[in-house]
Amino acid sequence: MDKTDKKILALLQENARITNAEIARQVKMVPSGVQERIRKLEDKGFISDYATHLKSDNLNLGLLAFIFVRTNESPGGLNSAQELAKLPEILEVHHVAGEDCYLLKVRHTDNQSLAKFIREKLGKIKTISNTRTVIVLDTVKETCSLKLPDNEK
Repeated sequence: MDKTDKKILALLQENARITNAEIARQVKMVPSGVQERIRKLEDKGFISDYATHLKSDNLNLGLLAFIFVRTNESPGGLNSAQELAKLPEILEVHHVAGEDCYLLKVRHTDNQSLAKFIREKLGKIKTISNTRTVIVLDTVKETCSLKLPDNEK
């Protein structure tokens, strides 16, 4: 990956709807060359998908919470993770080191909907032995953009 590829990735991270013509203008290439580079970046796995980020507050999903989950699975077991990943309310499932097994990121309308989710959805997963929930009061930074490496070829 060279400097031009990194610039293309940075532009796409900033705005996935940017046109090839605009990228080409900014990296001083022809649009067909940019299109080929993007295709290669996709083929090599640097770009996994394109997404639209929705405003959670506008969808009445303003409550952000992180739930630590402990399971009674044997070490290395991933049945709980697979069950958790099926739940559409869960935005992220992370297998973590420490006392807990998983860290979940969820959004809900309010405390009552979160409590109902924990009771009715997480409570039905038999391998979960304990949960601990942290409710976010204010978000200072939230991004899915990655810092691209500075090393150049």
